[in-house]
Amino acid sequence: MTSTTTTATANQPLERKPANLWRDAAVRFSKNRLAMVALFVVLLMIFLAIFADVIAPYHYDEIVRGRTRQFPNANFWFGTDNVGFDVFSRIIYGARISLIIGFSVQAIAIVLGVSLGAAAGFAGGWVDYVINRIMEVFTAIPQLLFALFLLSIWGGGLFNVVLALGLIGWIEMCRLTRAQVLTLREKEYIEAARAIGVTPFGIAARHILPNALTPLVISFTLGIPAAMFAEAGLSFLGIGINDPIPSWGKMAGNSFSFIEVYWHLGVFPTLMIGLTMLSFSFVGDGLRDALDPRLRK
Repeated sequence: MTSTTTTATANQPLERKPANLWRDAAVRFSKNRLAMVALFVVLLMIFLAIFADVIAPYHYDEIVRGRTRQFPNANFWFGTDNVGFDVFSRIIYGARISLIIGFSVQAIAIVLGVSLGAAAGFAGGWVDYVINRIMEVFTAIPQLLFALFLLSIWGGGLFNVVLALGLIGWIEMCRLTRAQVLTLREKEYIEAARAIGVTPFGIAARHILPNALTPLVISFTLGIPAAMFAEAGLSFLGIGINDPIPSWGKMAGNSFSFIEVYWHLGVFPTLMIGLTMLSFSFVGDGLRDALDPRLRK
């Protein structure tokens, strides 16, 4: 009896956990040291943005009397500017503005791009034709110039900057979603769903979009630093975030007249822009490598 039980147990195949894309991707991502370091920096930036009111030594619009243009020292780690603002405090608050803009612009891109791209790819016909023509028009217009045009009409400010960048940032998401939908809508399981009477909306929501999620997540991550850089460029030109709200791009732009002597006014915000953009880019590259189906075992 014992021998029979042992033989039966030995002949049974070992149980294996079913493959899961996101679990396998998390394991591969954790083995990417550069991406993990970049993720730590991104999480640190988010932490600073959330708790800026607690971490910053001064409020972003608090003037330190008699301490203008101080070089970095023990009291002011990044020095002070020509008005008397603590540069370190304004950089911490600037992280909040940059991240709000990056995530908000990509949220608009997700809503517009995924909706229009899914409609174009799934409906086809005249819907696809009209959306494609709209994308071609927006692609033909230089995006930064279009944002400058909108802000020259609306004026600066956080909301207007987010809206202007969101209206020019949905094109790539729309194009990517359309390509994914065109590829997936001819799959056998989509035909089976149609055969059993699933509505077109149900097919798109339950079967197509979830399977197209991987490239959209990567595009979302890589689009955040692009939006932050665009805001920095607009603020550098003086048409972005309004005073006294701090922005890394505006701080770098305001330092232009003093950079030859007071180097710290431009170096620190520029370094923060570069570090944050580089970190998000490395996280996006790590996600792309981790979610690549060809790397799955």
